[in-house]
Amino acid sequence: MVDSVKLTNETREDFGKGAARRLRRAGKIPAVLYGAGDETIHIALDAHETFLAVRYNANALVTLKINGKNQLALVRDIQHHPMTWDIEHVDLIGVRKGEKVEVTVPVTVVGEPAPGTVVTTDLLSLVILADATAIPESIEIDVEGKEEGTQIRIGTIDFPEGVTTDMDPEDLVVSVNVPQVDTSIEEADAALAAEQSAETEDEAPAEDTEKDSE
Repeated sequence: MVDSVKLTNETREDFGKGAARRLRRAGKIPAVLYGAGDETIHIALDAHETFLAVRYNANALVTLKINGKNQLALVRDIQHHPMTWDIEHVDLIGVRKGEKVEVTVPVTVVGEPAPGTVVTTDLLSLVILADATAIPESIEIDVEGKEEGTQIRIGTIDFPEGVTTDMDPEDLVVSVNVPQVDTSIEEADAALAAEQSAETEDEAPAEDTEKDSE
């Protein structure tokens, strides 16, 4: 089981932009917890604790205190300020151990491919199904020593135990290729040099004629 992060929280009953601004000035973040029983619960989270919890994991598992009891929850959506990138609002869903949830996780490429090749990542993230308490932070794709022409598709990925996906198994995730050299600039430079050389040759006889007449 992935360790959950305890977040300080309190129930809130004031809503609207004005109430949200007051919370943020007090170092708190407005949030909504869905799926904890039959009701939607509006809460306020400690801003610094929340930032640390989601800094490297957008699917962070947290523990809240709701009606005096611990409640596991999964971060579902984070809204940021467009300029400062401060967290302005968080949506969470209540979860239980053993419950399968659908989440989006990033793709991480590890290892070095064969010399002279480069790695192209076609899918930056994957939609997976995983136990709510065992969500991987990313899906690692190992390209160590892979040769030119290697294609890693969803159907060939070795997912962690208990993790599955409904994505098309033929979808390309990562490929290894030899970089293509763009020769257009070199060709343009060569053409320009040839043109300048031709102009120089055309001008030379004219100069000689002027000298003869003198």
